[in-house]
Amino acid sequence: MPVSPLPPDRLYVACDPADLPFATTAELPDSDAPVGQDRAVAALTFAMGMAAEGYNLFALGIQGTGKESLVRRHLAELAAAMPGPDDWCYVHDFAQPHRPRALSLPHGRGRPFAQAMAALIEDMTVALPRALDSEAVAHRRQALEQELKARQEAAFGDVQKAATEHHLTLVRLSSGLALAPLGEDGEVLAGDAFQKLPEARREALKRDMARLQEQLDHLLRQMPRWERDTRRKVRALERQVAAEALDHLMEDLKAEMADLPQVLEHLDAVTADIVDNLREVLRGEAEGEALPAALASQPGGPLAALRRYRVNCLVHHADGDTAPVVVEDHPTQPNLVGRLEHLQHFGALIADFNLIKPGALHRANGGFLVLEAHKVLAHPFAWQDLKRALKAREIRIEPPGQASGLLPTLSLDPQAIPLRVKVVLLGEPMIFYLLSEHDPDFRELFKVAADFDYRMARSPANTRALAGLLGTIARREGLKPLSRDAVARVIEHGARLVEDQGKLTTHMASLADLMREADHLAGLENAATVGQAHIEAALKAQIARLDRVREHIQEEIEEGTVLIATSGAEVGQVNGLTVMQLGTTLFGRPARISCRVRMGRGELIDIEREVDLGGPLHSKGVMILSAFLAARFAEDTPLSLSASLVFEQSHGPIEGDSASTAELCALLSALAEVPLAQGLAITGAVDQTGRVQAIGGVNEKIEGFFDICAARGLSGDQGVIIPASNARHLMLRADVVEACRDGRFAIHPVETVDQAIETLTGLPAGERQDDGGYPAGSVNRKVAARLAALHRRQRQLYGEAPDPARGRRLGPREEDKAADPG
Repeated sequence: MPVSPLPPDRLYVACDPADLPFATTAELPDSDAPVGQDRAVAALTFAMGMAAEGYNLFALGIQGTGKESLVRRHLAELAAAMPGPDDWCYVHDFAQPHRPRALSLPHGRGRPFAQAMAALIEDMTVALPRALDSEAVAHRRQALEQELKARQEAAFGDVQKAATEHHLTLVRLSSGLALAPLGEDGEVLAGDAFQKLPEARREALKRDMARLQEQLDHLLRQMPRWERDTRRKVRALERQVAAEALDHLMEDLKAEMADLPQVLEHLDAVTADIVDNLREVLRGEAEGEALPAALASQPGGPLAALRRYRVNCLVHHADGDTAPVVVEDHPTQPNLVGRLEHLQHFGALIADFNLIKPGALHRANGGFLVLEAHKVLAHPFAWQDLKRALKAREIRIEPPGQASGLLPTLSLDPQAIPLRVKVVLLGEPMIFYLLSEHDPDFRELFKVAADFDYRMARSPANTRALAGLLGTIARREGLKPLSRDAVARVIEHGARLVEDQGKLTTHMASLADLMREADHLAGLENAATVGQAHIEAALKAQIARLDRVREHIQEEIEEGTVLIATSGAEVGQVNGLTVMQLGTTLFGRPARISCRVRMGRGELIDIEREVDLGGPLHSKGVMILSAFLAARFAEDTPLSLSASLVFEQSHGPIEGDSASTAELCALLSALAEVPLAQGLAITGAVDQTGRVQAIGGVNEKIEGFFDICAARGLSGDQGVIIPASNARHLMLRADVVEACRDGRFAIHPVETVDQAIETLTGLPAGERQDDGGYPAGSVNRKVAARLAALHRRQRQLYGEAPDPARGRRLGPREEDKAADPG
């Protein structure tokens, strides 16, 4: 006999508002506790507590299950109990100018250090010129110059004295100093007068002039050396004065940084470099006075030399800060590992350590970093450089592609910063599975997975927890509180979302959107609370906004453009149920499935597959039908039929095996020549033994056929046949449940294809008897008889059966032997 329809109380499991111990959600306390995610919370706690390398976390789950909010909240609680990390600064390395040096300072001291150095540079531009132009330094500089002048005059005086003793004198020519003879009157002898002197006198004067000229030349050669010595003494004086001035300027800073040897070492290096390049620094200051400070201090500007004494505070934490929790929503490679910016100067790009900018890894160092997996994977080099930083446990700032050798030159190579961070990746399950399968580094670096479930048990505890969470969302977003019956309706909708009477959704994004839209509708009515009617109206509005395609399809069915029968009976024709998803909307669409049989070679033709419209799962379902038919009706003889199955008026791909039960019923009807009731639609997969298996989208499929029947008028003979295992998934619309309660519509649960065929035909399916046959009048008897008739007719026509293996015909005896080789 056909199975009994499901009673109305099994079509929808309501939430009794009396079970909710509150009037409105305003009475419920705030709750941040995750609902239904115990497994994920345990994994998150474990990963964050593991100090061993590689225990980073991948939080996997569909979007909207609260992964990010739960992770952020949990990490914030952990970070609050952890000390603040160190500050990091970059300074100029005077030994290796191309390799800026990274300095670690206790948290809260990085920015004050940078500010102190900026103030020091500003004070230095005033103090150094003032110290070097002081009266004391001027006197000492003048004394050195006078000492040089006195030495020069003394040396020239000695030469002049020796020349006078030998009747010679020094004369200044355009080419320099020279010696000339003197006459008796003390005047310089001209050329003719010198030639008139006695030869002995001339020779004596020449010898004396040559000897003194050599002494004079030696003196002239010594004078540049004396001047250099004087300049060195002046520079040494200036260096000493500058060093004393800098020591005075740095006195307070060094006292403040006395506990940081690296900083003191850097300050000493700064002092030494300023003293060594004092003239360059002073010249830049003089030239920079005529320009705005912002321009003068840029790379390539007059004050560019002073930039190397600055401190680039890369990461700063204020006093009292705890461990950071950084969420990077745009994880490009530079945003992750930092970047080196450039400034344009006369057409050239110039960079220095002051233009180094931090990345998310710098900001999260000593704490936690949260990233979305698909965004990291979408940006070139981001994933590779993230893995490299985690494996090396250091942050190295490089241009994108530098590590891959795509950039042949590098202007700066900043010193790497040690990395200590826990990374949490958020992503869809498929991303996690693909990375686990194809990236060995991923398994080493992300050893813990927090699997966020999309559903949870519909227990009293979870129901109350969900109600508390709804109230918390309402208060945080300034929404109106929900009444008890509104919460009950939201809970029922949560069960509908996961298609399970005993489960609730954990997709809080959907429920939060529903609350916001219901709050808007309640506001239009000036209601103080959100009631059940507002929730119902919001749900209907969500459907109506995306219901255009479904309405058009239903109109075409009602007008007869798309042929769907809801009354009468037809042979080899059945109403199948499909489901369509367009964006976020899901709706059922009835489809006519027809089957035609004829004599053939045991072929079951899937027309959808033949024209490349059938997907692999659908083709699998059709092949199962062939196996079922052969196992039940052709154990001893070959099938002598050719059957074709098709979804009528189908213009797109068909995928899934949820129509295989309907196709099998159409096939059996065509073979038995027994009509199927057209007021019934059927859905369900089937296995090779004829057991009907559960499918998805059962609520939408039932409602899709119900809408067609309701539009034409419910007769009481209409309904839907579903797998019995899908009964627990029913959360049908109120109008469908009401029609079933009134006997105008029915939901028939079946466990086997025999139950389905009995419900569709009103005839018994028939069980195999001891002699291998089936009872008279049963559908299976009719099918077996039809197959036997086709087989006999084939033998009558050909006198033989086809041999598909050899491509020739077999005689009757050969056929019997082929059918039973034993």
